[in-house]
Amino acid sequence: MILSVLLLISGFILLIYGAHILVDGATALARKFDIPEIVIGLTVVACGTSAPEAAVSISSVISGNSAVGVGNILGSNIVNIFVILGLSALVANLHVKKNTILYDIPFLSFVSLLLLFMGWRYGVISRAGSLLFCGLFVLFMLYLYKVSKKHKTEIPEPVNMSIFKMLLFIVFGIATLIIGAKLIVNSATNIAHFLNIPERVIGLTIVAFGTSLPELVTCVVAAFKRRSGIVIGNIVGSNLFNILFVLGVTGLIQPIPFEHAFILDAALGVIATILLWILVFKDKKFNRTDGIIFLLIYITYTVLLVR
Repeated sequence: MILSVLLLISGFILLIYGAHILVDGATALARKFDIPEIVIGLTVVACGTSAPEAAVSISSVISGNSAVGVGNILGSNIVNIFVILGLSALVANLHVKKNTILYDIPFLSFVSLLLLFMGWRYGVISRAGSLLFCGLFVLFMLYLYKVSKKHKTEIPEPVNMSIFKMLLFIVFGIATLIIGAKLIVNSATNIAHFLNIPERVIGLTIVAFGTSLPELVTCVVAAFKRRSGIVIGNIVGSNLFNILFVLGVTGLIQPIPFEHAFILDAALGVIATILLWILVFKDKKFNRTDGIIFLLIYITYTVLLVR
């Protein structure tokens, strides 16, 4: 038990350090190649910080623990929006780009609704459904490529970092985040088992929160640095990556059972994206009041879940 606590603390330290390195490297890369920060957030940062979800979910499903794998994805997506955006907004108001409001968030709502429909209608994420997810992921990547060609970054500062150093920062930051998250997930799961917490609750809360810690630390650090594009892009991109890529690839390997109990969690994921879109549609920003509302929603959800 004591060893698990020490590993938990070590994981947090690695996450904080890795997040600083990753944000600096990704931001410099955006400046160097005149790529919008939102694109960097939706691709490099999002995929990198979602690597723990991918590792946990794929290994869980293959080993027969699909409840942990599906719960991890659903729980992580809920944590990303309600907790991470909520905490980031407490640090600084998050300004949202027009393209994100018109295309990215609605697309995430559609994908979340599609996952809910598959789980409710079929009770399984089949290979056909997984292939659809992978196809949508490829289309989204093509869309981001076009966005990067059309829009210029609004960062005027010069870059004093070599390309090699930028890539080194990104790779090292991602690697540190993954190691930190692994330490946290393993130690937190051991503690949960010691306290006799049910497996489904572990997947939706402890494992989900643990694998979302890279997004949490990265977004809070980015918010402190006033990089709203990294924050919003990371959350939207991570959630899309979790559903389209992680579940898509996992389902191609082996169909994923979708327990009836997860329908409410998937529905909350849909509600979260729609609520986010409503709040940012008018003023094009996610403010501190919005953040408090999201945090209160998550607290209520967690209390109901563990009862």
